[in-house]
Amino acid sequence: MEPVLYYADRTKYALRKEETMTKKELQKQLSDMGLQPTDTLLMHSSMKAIGEVEGGADTVLDALMEYFSDGLLLLPTHTWASINADNPVYDPETQEACVGILPNLFRKRPGVIRSLHPTHSMAGYGKDAEEYLAGEENCNTPCTPGGCYDRLRSRHGKILLVGVGHERNTFIHGVEEVLNVPNRLSAKPAKLFIKQKNGSLKQVWVRKHYNPDQPHISEDFVKLEQAFYDCGAAKKVRFGAADCILCDAQKIFEVTRHVLAPDPECLITSPSIPKERWAELAGSLKGIKADLKSNKK
Repeated sequence: MEPVLYYADRTKYALRKEETMTKKELQKQLSDMGLQPTDTLLMHSSMKAIGEVEGGADTVLDALMEYFSDGLLLLPTHTWASINADNPVYDPETQEACVGILPNLFRKRPGVIRSLHPTHSMAGYGKDAEEYLAGEENCNTPCTPGGCYDRLRSRHGKILLVGVGHERNTFIHGVEEVLNVPNRLSAKPAKLFIKQKNGSLKQVWVRKHYNPDQPHISEDFVKLEQAFYDCGAAKKVRFGAADCILCDAQKIFEVTRHVLAPDPECLITSPSIPKERWAELAGSLKGIKADLKSNKK
């Protein structure tokens, strides 16, 4: 009998035997997701979840960088675990990221640009990576409104969670900052320094994510998962052997805003979010889709 596991919504999927993937197979999976080579994609990842790949992590990056060569590929290269008031100097050339092997290999590759945000940097590869990531040294919060996370919306950007869930979806932190959700940032900023290309240090003041009752705010983002699925903001996909979630940044913003509107702090203060909170939104979106289909006939 074939073993069976379950997605978060309790639908079944078969547990496949471990397969060794090739670069072409990974790129076909990207295409099968509906991703276009001209897209802007932010990817949070677990290399372990991707499984066996010919050439390992380097092949995974080759597949991504080749596929999105006409678009913009973004990976988080966060340093919040190491850069703080006690260790305040961020050097984008040498500082290790605290978010896995793929970001650390990616940031060192030729043509990859790393932003100057001292705690929540991104690395990018693509035609306008430098322009997109410019100015992050002027941010005074982790995901400042108008910064590189928030700008995913105006780019019609996608977010791919590879082997991880919404607890790793930093974009939702950015949504909460745009919506000015209370009790999400520290009261006082830390004095940090960013090493510039000329060797000088730029002094900055940056607040961190903080809530007095929940030390890991993003762990509660998973309470939005079903809302995202029901409203068409996210779908289940596969990359390598990893179960993944592909998100539309603008739709993630709209659903989160809708759910939080009557109770902005509910993700932390409520044990769960009732489905009724987003049922009307999901219904209206389905109605729009039905109208579009009928107009095409």
